[in-house]
Amino acid sequence: MYDRRKGRPRQILVSLFCLCALAYFAYHAIVGKRGFEARSRLIERSRQLGPEIARLEAVRTRLEQEVRLLDAADPDIIEELAIELLGFARAGDRVVVLPETAKPAPGRLSPAR
Repeated sequence: MYDRRKGRPRQILVSLFCLCALAYFAYHAIVGKRGFEARSRLIERSRQLGPEIARLEAVRTRLEQEVRLLDAADPDIIEELAIELLGFARAGDRVVVLPETAKPAPGRLSPAR
């Protein structure tokens, strides 16, 4: 017949193997590359990058608005950009050179008069 004493070591080995496998997967679920700790680090990083994302979205919105103005092909806008950014002027224009501290911030459009 069946001897229970012979099956006992096998039961212990299977249980031990299952326990080790469970411990292995539990460890990697917590500490692993895609575990709970990594997830919390990613959440913290996304919180830190939130203000920078908002700033970059504002810059993108401003640039999109400038592109829309350029797409309109309005000669006044193009002339204004040529004067401000490239320093171009027509032959009869008077050029006023301002001191370095009084110059407008780069990328800011000011009306050409």
